[in-house]
Amino acid sequence: MIEVKNLIKKYGDNTAVSDISFSIEHGKIYGFLGPNGAGKSTTMNIIAGCLAAASGTVSINGNDIYENPVEAKRSVGYLPEFPPLYPDMTPNEYLSFVAEAKGVPHDMIYANVLDAMEKTQITDVQDRLIKNLSKGYKQRVGIAQAMLNSPEVIILDEPTVGLDPIQIIEIRDLIRSLGKDHTVILSSHILSEISAICDYIMIISKGKLVASDTIENLTDVTNIMKIVIKGDKSSVMSILYSIDPSFDIAVSQLAEEGEYVYEYTIETASSVDIREQVYLKLRNTNSIILNMDTQKIGLEEIFLKLTKEDHSDVYSNATCIENNQSSENSDEEDEDKKENTDDSSASAINTDDKEAYKKMFEMPKEGDEENK
Repeated sequence: MIEVKNLIKKYGDNTAVSDISFSIEHGKIYGFLGPNGAGKSTTMNIIAGCLAAASGTVSINGNDIYENPVEAKRSVGYLPEFPPLYPDMTPNEYLSFVAEAKGVPHDMIYANVLDAMEKTQITDVQDRLIKNLSKGYKQRVGIAQAMLNSPEVIILDEPTVGLDPIQIIEIRDLIRSLGKDHTVILSSHILSEISAICDYIMIISKGKLVASDTIENLTDVTNIMKIVIKGDKSSVMSILYSIDPSFDIAVSQLAEEGEYVYEYTIETASSVDIREQVYLKLRNTNSIILNMDTQKIGLEEIFLKLTKEDHSDVYSNATCIENNQSSENSDEEDEDKKENTDDSSASAINTDDKEAYKKMFEMPKEGDEENK
């Protein structure tokens, strides 16, 4: 459905996207995950046709985004991180306006708008001014505009930023429902959000795609063994390295358990189980095994490893992860409950407004690739 090959984007001397390639298949929810500043939004903007790349290609349903932008963009609905809303319009007026700008046939605009409002559950506020809606409702309006004309692919860039916990849950449920009829690409730096929603994950760090796979496949790559041993630390380390000199072993003293009690954390391949070897090696020594536990590496640990280490030898496949979201409560979260005397119909849309909005759906010209 979408083929991205060797995508590069630079802002002056800074490389925001560095030779990224990946494929998007029909009928899945994809998570595009990475730290702030990793290049997620830049990549999403290029795929959506809102930003030109320095080099590389993006093909959507066989249509090159640069050579055949109209046909390529017809398959994509896009919600930027900051929704392009007109605050003095009502959701009904705004969505009708966007539908016309997207080229929806005039006799189908009403049905398209109604369907989008029903799916995003904003029909009860359709005649209120957007500026008086809560952050959560504004995000719903933004998602509704991305759904107009039933695109095969919907791209959502940080759709839950600034929402309160209840609004986050509602938007996540909405995204899951969208995944039943559309291919969804969700960009986020929030691990829990990606892991809760997505079928397939791509992790980007410092402009590079460092991992691409399902959660199940990623977590099957590595095991973590934690062994609590009472005994001389140097002797125990020698014994563990005799099993495999390449072990990466972290040691921490458990002072509350005794002076010579240490916890040894060893990372191994998922197919490797060293418990029996450890027991046999320590059986005839003065060291005592107090506890031994093996578990799969957690999603958060995988994310930290992939985004902090040298990318030359990290996992070739990857998935999604979990992180603590520091979501700020919206100051507007209850405003949609208030009576508002200003919810009158917005004035007629003038030609300049319409032409300006249509530019959002046009490809940047060749000389614009360095514009931020």
